[in-house]
Amino acid sequence: MMTNEEVKNAVKETYGKIAVEKTSCCGPNCGSETDDSQVPSVMMNDRYTDVDEKMVEAADLGLGCGMPTAYADMQEGMTILDLGSGAGIDVFLAAEKVGPTGKAIGLDMTDEMLERANRNKDKLGIANAEFLKGEIENMPIESDNVDRIISNCVINLVPDKRKAFAEMYRVLKEGGKFTVSDIVSIGTIPEETRKDMDLWAGCVAGAADKNEYLQIVREAGFKDLVVVAEKPYHLEKNISFGLVSITLAATK
Repeated sequence: MMTNEEVKNAVKETYGKIAVEKTSCCGPNCGSETDDSQVPSVMMNDRYTDVDEKMVEAADLGLGCGMPTAYADMQEGMTILDLGSGAGIDVFLAAEKVGPTGKAIGLDMTDEMLERANRNKDKLGIANAEFLKGEIENMPIESDNVDRIISNCVINLVPDKRKAFAEMYRVLKEGGKFTVSDIVSIGTIPEETRKDMDLWAGCVAGAADKNEYLQIVREAGFKDLVVVAEKPYHLEKNISFGLVSITLAATK
């Protein structure tokens, strides 16, 4: 049985390489092309439109499974926290939304991603963005400090999702909201898939059952939970479960 630390190390290694090489974990080389016992990774195809081309070129690594910024109700002066911020695309979009009186914070546990995000910040000249190193289950953020949380295809990579949503609840202000796009499963993911480190990093093995995922959110204390967008992913072979991208929002 793999440990949470083993999962995190595998994810760090994969996404560290992506940050350096600018290749997606969810492409055809991630997962199970050579092993019939495995399941292929999802093929991410959500791309940013109506966004500055320089920002997209620098900071969109093609790792998302939705558009949480489109539903996040960000306003001038707010503090926004992006979980698993990667190269920074959603942080920079949030920084534009909240303006110079607001702030956008990116949280990531991978050194190479943080280095790339900070280079992008400097290159793009976005003064009201900052990036912190940390894990979602134990955020280096003060309680009751954030107006909005966003995250794009990251919570499925977190071993302890209950702790992740508990931390999200802790750092949000009263009345604050989160908007998260993520991968969930429809049907049971086999144990052999759960044990596969490549498929953890490939956005498959860590996916929680959709109903369980929504229940975790409710048990963390959030209210007004709504799924604002949903779409299935078509995998490359017949398997015993499905994968769905959902974008959900809820309020503290």
